[in-house]
Amino acid sequence: MNTLDQIEEFLRLPAPGPRVQPVVYDGEHVWLGSWETLRLYEMDPDKWTVLSESPTPGRMYGGTVIGDELRFVVGKGDDDDRYVCRFIPGHGFKNTECFAAPEFTGSQLAFDGDTLFLSQAGNKRILALDSSGKIIHEIPLSRHPVGLTVVDGCFYLLTGDDELDEIRLTKVDARNGHPVETDMAAVPFGARSLAFDGKHFWTCHRDNNEVVAFTVPM
Repeated sequence: MNTLDQIEEFLRLPAPGPRVQPVVYDGEHVWLGSWETLRLYEMDPDKWTVLSESPTPGRMYGGTVIGDELRFVVGKGDDDDRYVCRFIPGHGFKNTECFAAPEFTGSQLAFDGDTLFLSQAGNKRILALDSSGKIIHEIPLSRHPVGLTVVDGCFYLLTGDDELDEIRLTKVDARNGHPVETDMAAVPFGARSLAFDGKHFWTCHRDNNEVVAFTVPM
């Protein structure tokens, strides 16, 4: 196997709270969660200031944008059971509008304009879900996903080995029904969560309390 080039960091910024995860870009602002404060922060990406913050119903893992709203994977209870919860900017989380993730597991979310996708790191797969959380179909993966977004009809993931180390940026083209995986670059730190702003990818260096924007080497 050829050695992968590393991602090219564009920005490395301090997180507004410790143990940051996830990161979501809504077209204008960056949304970040903190595992320690259990709060969700809306960030101005240019000034890197906090515009708003909201309490979360549990530890958040991944998120995505659906129209004017957001969805987040939230861990609840002693067993850290995973739920997909609705968040409305300016109003907060709708705790009555959550559904259980399949098998109560999953961590990352993406939305392609029509379908919500949930990745499961332990099961090494991406699930397409209906509005109630039932599985429509699944996409098997060769590595464990720890970040997920959709760009130009393809999935881009952060993937790890069995120890969730050796992180890579991986492209998965599943449009013809036969998924094709391509490792794009090596990520030299323990990245979690993935977003795309049209030019740069964003991720969390959770254990360093930092947010990183990066590009893929040519």
